[in-house]
Amino acid sequence: MSQRERLRPSWDPQVALLFSCMTLAMFVAAMDQTVVETALPSIVVELGGLTELSWVTTAYMFGICVSVPLHGKLGDLYGRKRLFLIALGVFLVGSMLCGLAQSMPQLVVFRLLQGIGAGGIIVNSWAVIGTVVPPAIQGRYQGIVQSAYALASVSGPVVGGVLSETLNWRWVFYVNIPIGAFALVVVAAKLRVPDQDQRPPVIDWWGAVLVSGAVSSLILLVTVGGTRYPWTSVPVLSSIAATVILAIAAVYVERRVDEPLVPPHLFGDPVIRVSILLAFVLGFSTQGIATFMPLFQQTVDGVSPATSGWHMTPFLIAWAVTSALCGRAISRTGRYRRFPVLGTVLLAVATFSLSVLDADLPYVVQGAALAVAGTGLAMLSSVVQLAALNAAKPADTGVAVSTGAFSRTVGQALGVAVFGAVFSTVLTRTLLRTPVTDPLSVLAHSGTGISRDQIDALPPGSRDTLLDGIGTALHGVFLAAAMVAVIGVVIALRLREIPLRRDNGSA
Repeated sequence: MSQRERLRPSWDPQVALLFSCMTLAMFVAAMDQTVVETALPSIVVELGGLTELSWVTTAYMFGICVSVPLHGKLGDLYGRKRLFLIALGVFLVGSMLCGLAQSMPQLVVFRLLQGIGAGGIIVNSWAVIGTVVPPAIQGRYQGIVQSAYALASVSGPVVGGVLSETLNWRWVFYVNIPIGAFALVVVAAKLRVPDQDQRPPVIDWWGAVLVSGAVSSLILLVTVGGTRYPWTSVPVLSSIAATVILAIAAVYVERRVDEPLVPPHLFGDPVIRVSILLAFVLGFSTQGIATFMPLFQQTVDGVSPATSGWHMTPFLIAWAVTSALCGRAISRTGRYRRFPVLGTVLLAVATFSLSVLDADLPYVVQGAALAVAGTGLAMLSSVVQLAALNAAKPADTGVAVSTGAFSRTVGQALGVAVFGAVFSTVLTRTLLRTPVTDPLSVLAHSGTGISRDQIDALPPGSRDTLLDGIGTALHGVFLAAAMVAVIGVVIALRLREIPLRRDNGSA
């Protein structure tokens, strides 16, 4: 039998059903990272709380970041099916409470609860795949998940806008309930995960507190630094000090406990170490494109949110198709290193191309750049999790997945903060060079973001000035994304390729 025949996967209908349900759960968890963005104006009209607006999004990302490491470790100790069902239940309860919220502080708290559940869904979905499906044939399944993740990341704002306009902003959260409930019932009834870990449950509570505290300080730092407070202010400097101190303390504790939340030996494996870094680059780059390309389309191009969603379809289609093709190719050949290397190169080319776009260029140029970006990110995402799962010991499957997911989520949070800082800094400096004050007035009062309606309401000279400034600022964002992609190329070249395991470690 040839190598290709040995690696060709068989499609198990039972696994396919379970896999589809976990993919649905992961889809709604990923989509909720961005789905509220276009619904925020409607939320403010009903609940008020303009000053707490940004925390509706930040609380969700915060919940994911602080819970991901703990979910992975608890899944290894208590069973991944059990933790998946608990996480999905928490997510559904959080979604229901978000829909019922009567004030902005309530919504922020419930979004935090929803994010904690979402972190468990994402981590335990990948861990279950790593347990049930051997690495040698995971590619075919992972391609589907990556396609769903890409669709969820980019379609969130469009879905949020449609639901809030046609029904009510509360349906942005209610829509999760029937989908999640279906996945919950099927997974509870059908999923059989083999026991892999017979160690007595020992939870690293100190590690959980310190890691969560360090992440909390970091997210707080990138959320308020340079926006609500100057970088040299006492709150920002305090957050920097707290992040450093808690991170050092977490490393000290994790090196000395018997069952660390984030095992230091994982970072000693070169494959896992590089995979974690690539996951950070993936999250950083994806969030930059998913957040700022719609902004470019809706302000500079002047299209509606729905049209912007259609304009992002080359990105989605390229990601979905490439993920499926890469997954099949990896399962057939057992080779995976070439994909992240080529993917980061394509991502660098695409983001640099996006940095020179303007409204005068035909859409086909923008669509081609987005398709190349989607292709590059798909090649990267298809390998990041697979390489880590293949290199990890079976007992460390959960923490390997959670560490990669944690890195990707932190990359998303930092990507939004860093790209947002680049955008606001370049835009403000550009406008300050002009004698026109109207654009600065728009920026000062745009608590829910900059809309094309606000821009068109300005006098013609001020409108053109602001549009030019936004275009210049977005060029700076995509140029920064290209620099991140170049760093990704250097990291991807250091990825070692080891043979894909044919077993799932359950024997």
